[in-house]
Amino acid sequence: TPRSLLEAAAMGRAIITTDSVGCREAVDDDVTGLLIPIKDSDALTAAMLRLTAEPETRKRMGMAGREKMVNEFDERLVIQKIKKVYTKEQT
Repeated sequence: TPRSLLEAAAMGRAIITTDSVGCREAVDDDVTGLLIPIKDSDALTAAMLRLTAEPETRKRMGMAGREKMVNEFDERLVIQKIKKVYTKEQT
């Protein structure tokens, strides 16, 4: 998962990113941001224009993204998940 996406969401910013592995785990389409097809400049343009024209949508997505980061990507939660994987492998 790209760290830049996690940091943007943690700061309450709506995200536009590609619908690809890692990115789609950080963004819930039309909830915390917008997922667009890879190498689709028309979709990128449309997403940018939409978020520019819809400040309430940007705000709603930003708040939802912040909540997602706190609930799913908090450093303590990630460390617990990593420990669980390593503990499971050793048994």
